[in-house]
This record gives sequence, structure tokens and C-alpha cells, in this order.
Amino acid sequence: MRVLVTGGAGFIGTNLVRRLLSEGHEPLIFDDLSSGLKSNVEDLDVEVRRGSLVTPEAVMGAAQGVEAIVHLGARGSVPRSVAHPVATHEVNTTGTLNVLEAARAQSAHVIMSSSSSVYGANPLIPKVERTWTQPLSPYAGSKLAGEGYMLGYQASYGLPTLVLRFFNVFGPWQRPDHDYAAVVPKWLWKMMTGQQIEVHGDGTQTRDFTYVDSVVDVLVDALDRRVTLDSPVNLAFGKRVSLLDVLAQMEALLGVTPDVQFAAPRVGDVQNSENDPTLLRSIFPAVEPVDLDLALRKTADWLKEHHAG
Repeated sequence: MRVLVTGGAGFIGTNLVRRLLSEGHEPLIFDDLSSGLKSNVEDLDVEVRRGSLVTPEAVMGAAQGVEAIVHLGARGSVPRSVAHPVATHEVNTTGTLNVLEAARAQSAHVIMSSSSSVYGANPLIPKVERTWTQPLSPYAGSKLAGEGYMLGYQASYGLPTLVLRFFNVFGPWQRPDHDYAAVVPKWLWKMMTGQQIEVHGDGTQTRDFTYVDSVVDVLVDALDRRVTLDSPVNLAFGKRVSLLDVLAQMEALLGVTPDVQFAAPRVGDVQNSENDPTLLRSIFPAVEPVDLDLALRKTADWLKEHHAG
């Protein structure tokens, strides 16, 4: 299957492209390399097209002849969206619309990565797909708008679409060394290199962390079976853990006591996040989570090889 992967040189995209190649598919990468790295995929026999999601002609050209699109390309980070809301909208919302237009021209199956951040101020724990959403940041709002376009194109044009809401995905190929890095790779890397860790809030906030291999399992299964649904699907397994507990597990893993500095909570962050995996398990019954201890070890091993030498 010829599959266009937007954001294919980024963290999840790199993992997905490598899996697709190993299973005999023909992935094509579309990425502006603003956060993804060409070095992530330069050892692979795969075409990389550099271009922006906000340029309709570039997206349309990249999608020529594809049977499916996995739309991972986005301007990530809640804090970055608070600082630059218009740029976030252009990439995440208008960019998704451009992907859908390209998919419509090819009658291609589209899978989009959305975010658990769309639930925002909804205090319900665990999160269930058909409960209400209330974004707390421009990033969350842009992702919710993208979801709306995905479902709207499915209803209006019969385009086969699937929206997956990711919950705090981490693992190999995730950069630890930029301003908006995710907490797991950033904290592991900082502990390995003797740097101070900044925790926003008191650390009691909880997250449903998901190892990237499980996410890729879902994406490949969805592609192979051409899965579609008229509502989003949460992609996490209902294993909530506090940030303080994550730090404790990292300390036990690395044998290093973290130097922690607590700071004010960040605008747009939610206090607690956990998924009810009932719908996920009903659609993807073969996919299993990776235990957090093992997932942290695999991530740490990758970071030692690529970033902490």
C-alpha cells in the first residue's frame, strides 16, 4: 500500500515509516522539517518531500497516487500555541483541511492524530469519546477543529476517515532537546546529563502515558483493515500515573536523583488525564499497552545511544 505520512520525519512518523517499510508497504514522507529531522529517516529507502501543510499545492502533489494518508504533521505543544495561536491554527486546522482535499481527490483513507487535550476543562475521569470537550488552549482548539473537518468530510463526501486522540505518547525518536520537548524524553535526558528538571505545578497532575509501539500497532492495523468511524477514538489504555511517580520510576531506572525545581502551572495544561479504553479495545482488540517501566527503559536506552553519549 502506498501511504503518505505527513510529519513522517517526526517522532511518531519515524516509528510508523520504519514499521510500514518492514511490513512491505510503500510510505512517502511529507514534512516541513520544522521539528522532524531528515536524519531520522535518511538511512531508509523512502521518498522525503519537504513542504508545508499550509500550501495546498504541495499537499496535493505529495498525495498523488496514494491509497491512504496518515496525518501526523502538526504544530505541537500547548505552550507554543499560547505564544503563537495563529501559526498553530494555520498548520493544524487549515493544514488538515488541505490534507482532506488532497485525500478527496485520491479517494484515500485518512487517519488523523488528534489529542486528549481537546477534553480540556471536562473533569470526567476517565475520558470517554462521546462526552463533551472544552479546549483550554489554541492547540487543543485547533485539534478539535481538525477533528470536525475529518468527520464532516466523512459525512459529506463519504471519505473514509478515522480520528485518533493520542494521550502523551513517548518513545524512541522523540527529541529531548528543544524548548517544547515532551516530559518523558526531556526528563530522562536531563537526568542523564546532570541538568535540573523543571516541573510545572506540584507534580501531582496525572497523565495516561502511551508507548509509541502501541500507537504504531493501532495505526498499521487501521491502515490494513481500512478502519473508519463516525466519532473519534481515544488511544490510551487507562493507566494514569502522576508526574511525581514518573520521576520516581526514572530515578529507580537510572540510579540518579533528579534535581527538581517546581514552577508555576502552565496556561492550558489540564490537571488529570486518563482514557477509558473500552472503544479502543473493541476496535483494536489485539493491541496491548507496554508496561511503563519497560517503556521507560526502552526510551532511556535509545536516548543513551543517540543523545546522552
